[in-house]
Amino acid sequence: MYTQTQIKELQSLTTSLLKTADHRPLATEVIEKLRRVLRFHENRYYIQNDPLISDFEYDSLYKQLEKLESDNPALITKDSPTQRVGSSLNTSFVTVQHLVPMLSLENSYNAEDLLDWDRKAKELSKLDEVEYCVEPKFDGASISLIYENDQLVRAATRGDGVEGEEITNNIRQIRSVPLSAKFSAYGIQQIEIRGEVLMNKNSFKKYNERLAEQNLPPLANARNAASGALRMKDPKEVAKRNLEAFLYHVSYTLDDNNPKSEHPKPETHSSMLDMLWDLGFRSPKKEKKVYKGIQKVIDHCLAFETERDTLPYEIDGMVVKVNELTLQDKLSQTTHHPRWAIAFKFKARQGTSILRKVEFQVGRTGSITPVAKIDPILVGGVTISSISLFNEDVVKEKDLRIGDTVLVERAGDVIPYIVKPLAELRTGKEEEIIFPKKCPVCHDELFKPEGEAVWRCININCEAQVVERIIHFVSKDAMDIKSFGDANVRKFYEMHLLKDIPGVYQLDFDSISKLEGFGKKSIDNLKAAIENSKTQPLHRLLFGLGIRYVGETTAKTLVHSVEHLLDFRNFTEEQLQALDEVGVKVAASIYRFFHIEDNIHMLEKLEKLGVQLKNEKKQLAENDNFAGQTFLFTGTMVQLKRSDAEEMVEKNGGKVASGVSSKLNYLVVGADAGSKLEKAKKIPSISIINEEDFIKMLPI
Repeated sequence: MYTQTQIKELQSLTTSLLKTADHRPLATEVIEKLRRVLRFHENRYYIQNDPLISDFEYDSLYKQLEKLESDNPALITKDSPTQRVGSSLNTSFVTVQHLVPMLSLENSYNAEDLLDWDRKAKELSKLDEVEYCVEPKFDGASISLIYENDQLVRAATRGDGVEGEEITNNIRQIRSVPLSAKFSAYGIQQIEIRGEVLMNKNSFKKYNERLAEQNLPPLANARNAASGALRMKDPKEVAKRNLEAFLYHVSYTLDDNNPKSEHPKPETHSSMLDMLWDLGFRSPKKEKKVYKGIQKVIDHCLAFETERDTLPYEIDGMVVKVNELTLQDKLSQTTHHPRWAIAFKFKARQGTSILRKVEFQVGRTGSITPVAKIDPILVGGVTISSISLFNEDVVKEKDLRIGDTVLVERAGDVIPYIVKPLAELRTGKEEEIIFPKKCPVCHDELFKPEGEAVWRCININCEAQVVERIIHFVSKDAMDIKSFGDANVRKFYEMHLLKDIPGVYQLDFDSISKLEGFGKKSIDNLKAAIENSKTQPLHRLLFGLGIRYVGETTAKTLVHSVEHLLDFRNFTEEQLQALDEVGVKVAASIYRFFHIEDNIHMLEKLEKLGVQLKNEKKQLAENDNFAGQTFLFTGTMVQLKRSDAEEMVEKNGGKVASGVSSKLNYLVVGADAGSKLEKAKKIPSISIINEEDFIKMLPI
C-alpha cells in the first residue's frame, strides 16, 4: 500500500510525464518512471476501484512506455506493465480462471492511428485490403460467460485478465442473459463469451430518481452503477438496477463432434454476432457494420462519435475487428492485446481540475443549489468551469472542500459532474464548504423540509425565484416564446419592464424600442411570438407554471382530466393520485399550487390577457375513434415525426403514455426499436404495430 507521501510524489510525477510524449533521449530513466507510475495507477484502478486519472491519461502514459520499449527492446523487463495481461484482483470474491485470457485492446484516438494499424494488418495478412467489422465500444463492466451443453454454468468479471471474480448468481438477474441457449445446434458443447454489463440512460435516471425519493445521494454514472452492482452480495439488489448485457465476442469453443448439427459454425465475427443474437443474446447485431478497407471504417467511426449522445446507453468509442475468424487466428496477439482488433476512443470525458469556490444559486422553486467553480478544463470537446453539486448531502457524502483536486466527468447527456475529490493530494490548506443559513438573494431564512435534502427559500417574492419562473415560462418546452430568452427576461426585470409572469403579456414595447438591439423587426418578432403563445396546448401552460414535480410528460397526462385549467381547484389529493402516473408527491404539489390564492389570481389574470386556459384538445377529441386508447412510440419513424404522431393521437381522443405498462394499448414501432419493444412483447394485452398500421388507423 502506498503512503500519503508516495501518492503525492507519484501524482506529481504523473503530471510531469503527461506534459510531453517524447522522452527518447532519456529512455532508461523515463522508462522506469513510467513503470512506477503505471503500476501505481493500475493499483488504483484494478484493486481499489478508485482511479486518480482518466482512462485517456492512463492510455497516454502506456503508449509512451510502449513506444520507448519498442525503440529500446534491450530495456524490456518481464515485470513491465506492457508485458502482462492486467493487474491484481480484489480478493474479497472467489476467483476463477478464464478459459482464454481476456486481453485489453490497443487504443487509437485519430485516423492516423487506424491507418497505421491497417497497414500492419495488411502486412501480416499479405492482403491488399482487409474486411473489418465495426461496433460500439460499450462503457460498462466486462464479463465472461461460459455455457456447457447449452446451459449457463459460470459468469465472471474480467479481473486481471487471467482470473476473474465469480458472479454467476448476479449475472442470472440480468434478463438479457439467457440461462440456456442452443449452442448444440451449431455443434458447440462448450463456449466462452465476452461482453459488457451496463445500465442504460433511462434506467440510470429512474434509479437515481428513486434514490432521491429516499433522500439518498445519486450514483455518479451508469458505468459505476453497473460495475458496483456486479459485486453486490444480494442478487435481489442487483435485479433492482435493471442491468443489460451486450455480448460481443466468442473467445473459445469446444465442438461436440456432431456431424449433423443444424447450422454451420460462423466463419466471420459478424456472423458470430448474428449467431449470438439468434440464440437470444443482446449482441451488437443491429449496431455493427462491415466494410472493405480502412477508410470507410474511419468515416463510420468519426460519424458515429457525433451520434453517441442519441444512443440509449453509454459508449466511449468504437471497436474495429478483422472480420474473418481464420485471419484473426493468423494475425494472433501480443501479450497485451490482439493484433486483429483495435479500439477507436472518442474524446476524453474525464479530467482533473481544482475546485476554487462554491456559489449558491436560487432556483425557480426556491431550491438552493451549490455550484462548483473549477479551473476551466476541456472534457469531451467542451470547456467546463461550473458544475452543479446538487445539494448539501452530496457535498458531505463526497467530502468536497475548497482547493481540492477533483475528478470531473461528462455524462452521456453532456451534464458534467464531480466524481470525487482526490483526497490523497490534499495539502491541509483546503477549506470546508459551508452552506448559507439565509437566501443569497433576498436574505430570508432558509428552510429545509423534513425528509428532503434541499434547502429552500420560501419567500415567494424572492427576486431570483421570480426571474427563474419567468425564464421557465417562456422557454422552448413551455410556452415557447421565441426571441425572449434568459438574457431578455433578466434585462426587462432589472429595468422594471417585467415583474411577473402575466407581465410577459403586458410589455411596454415603446420603452423596449428605445433599448439597443431592439429594432422594429426584433420587436415585431417578439410581439408575434408572445401572441402565438396564447394558444399553446394546455399542457405547455401547465408545465410552464413551474409546479414542483410536474414535468412535460406529467403535464400531458394531467390535462386529459380537465376541461379548464382552474378545474384543478376542485380535485382532492386522493382524486389527483387516482390519475395516471400521479404519485403522492406530485398530487400534494399540484393540490398546494391550486389552493394558493396568489396563483389563482395569476391564472385568472393570464386568461383575461388572452392566454388559453381551456383544454381545446379535449373538447375537439370527444367521441372520436381513439377515445380510451393509449399509445406509445419507439424507434425512428420514417413518414411522421414522433411529436406529430403523438399530437395526432391526442387530437383523436387518445393518450400518449410515457412507458410500457399493462395500461398501454398500442406500441407503435419504428426502425431500431429497443428495450420498449422487448418489454411490450411480454405483455399480451399490448398490440404491437408499425408506422404504416398506425397511419391506417387515422381517420381519412
